[in-house]
Amino acid sequence: MFLGLDSSTQSLSAVILDPASGEILASHSVNFGNDLPQYGSPSGFIPGGKDGEVHANPLMWLEALDLLFNKLSKEADLSQIQIIAGSGQQHGSVYLGAGFDAALSKLDAGKGLVEQLSPELTRNTSPIWMDTSTGEECAEITAALGGSSEVCARSGSVAIERFTGPQIRRFSKQDGEAYSATTRIHLVSSFIASVLAGKSLPIDYGDGAGMNLLNLADLAWDTDLLEATAPDLGNKLLPPASCLEQQGTVSAYFTEKYGVPSSCKVCPFTGDNPASLVGMGATTPGQVVISLGTSDTFFAAMPDAKTDPQGFGHVFGNPAGGFMSLICFRNGSLAREAIRDELGVDWSAFEKGALQLTELSAGKNLTLPFYGAEITPRHDFGSPVTEFIEEPTPALRIRSLLEGQFLNMKLHSAWMGVTTDRIRLTGGASKNDGIAQLVADVFQAPVERLDVANSAALGTALIAATVGGNDLEALQKIFCKPAPDSLLQPNPALAGKYSTALEQFGKLLAATIGA
Repeated sequence: MFLGLDSSTQSLSAVILDPASGEILASHSVNFGNDLPQYGSPSGFIPGGKDGEVHANPLMWLEALDLLFNKLSKEADLSQIQIIAGSGQQHGSVYLGAGFDAALSKLDAGKGLVEQLSPELTRNTSPIWMDTSTGEECAEITAALGGSSEVCARSGSVAIERFTGPQIRRFSKQDGEAYSATTRIHLVSSFIASVLAGKSLPIDYGDGAGMNLLNLADLAWDTDLLEATAPDLGNKLLPPASCLEQQGTVSAYFTEKYGVPSSCKVCPFTGDNPASLVGMGATTPGQVVISLGTSDTFFAAMPDAKTDPQGFGHVFGNPAGGFMSLICFRNGSLAREAIRDELGVDWSAFEKGALQLTELSAGKNLTLPFYGAEITPRHDFGSPVTEFIEEPTPALRIRSLLEGQFLNMKLHSAWMGVTTDRIRLTGGASKNDGIAQLVADVFQAPVERLDVANSAALGTALIAATVGGNDLEALQKIFCKPAPDSLLQPNPALAGKYSTALEQFGKLLAATIGA
């Protein structure tokens, strides 16, 4: 049996699977807001942060770990767990003092994790991926390296407010004394993995690439980026490693308290996005995942560390080898819901009323589908920009806005240079057949719908099983199946229309934002 964990923004989740039977034997989640209300974090973070600060309490993650293993031990035989792998919300960081490793090595199963590890924190809260307080620090790091293109070429991303490097720099400037007392900096992923292993484990390549500190060319900490970020930073980070490398056995704490065998291996944990790439069965180039949520995301495997020349996309490590890109589009469901409400229609209008009956207008009318600030491309739009050659009826407005979303996605993923052979579509809007068919037609690629409750936790369980000697591709065929009868084929008759529309969309966008 193999255990995968994922510490996301709002919950800590576990999946236990058995490759031999092809079954998921147990799954469970601890919701931070519902199950640990004493931390005052209903959505997994401390509300009311000032100046763009969004932090979480790392003690909440420790208490969730105890609670999760307590529940798992009652519904599964944890003595059969061979390997544990995991992931954490990317970009979150934890700051620890000189006694942290010693405290890990002598954890007492008669006490809780919070009681024993809280004295080792040099910073009581952890900045997470929602934090936007580090604009000044991003500018300073960028200037020190000679420009955004250099930061991106080295680390896979321009300096980003939520990334860990700028967050570390802000801490070192604001509280130099506490920073100096910090001897170990972990990501959420490596922090949880270290507690499980009873010693500090390294940061994984996939998660480390979300720090603006890892040089993608040699997968080592970049000395210039370290120097530009904070004093003595290199000594506070362990050398990065692969999540496929076993790094010791589970702590005696989990053996004595929850029955995990002392022989159980622990791997470095990766980020939730690389783990989701595994859990969605998309670790080989050509397999694209599009998640349609509040924000839309496009992520896909790449054979090499090519970076986005415009700096909108991000490059992380692929747990299966090579790299992956993630591109986020802020105006996802926000825009779809805005036009739905504006027109006073329901979601059925996005199928028969708007798409099936307007197919002859495919690609004719253009909409820049942004109801506010967008990050891909980075521009503050006041409202959608349209260029219609037909009467803008409600049905045509819906079609044009949806086409604009996926044309924008296709335009801003072209830098990857990877052919889209198959799209795995997930998220709430993926259930709408009209929207899913439009994705297939714009990208001219078959679309499969996946309804995976926790793709990151599943992905980490698959990583654990792969480290245990199982073939990842074979595992993905078993555990990452699309929903029955969910396959949609593109209409080849629309290929030329959308190719022309893509070119015209790019011109309209450039004229609008002055690019």
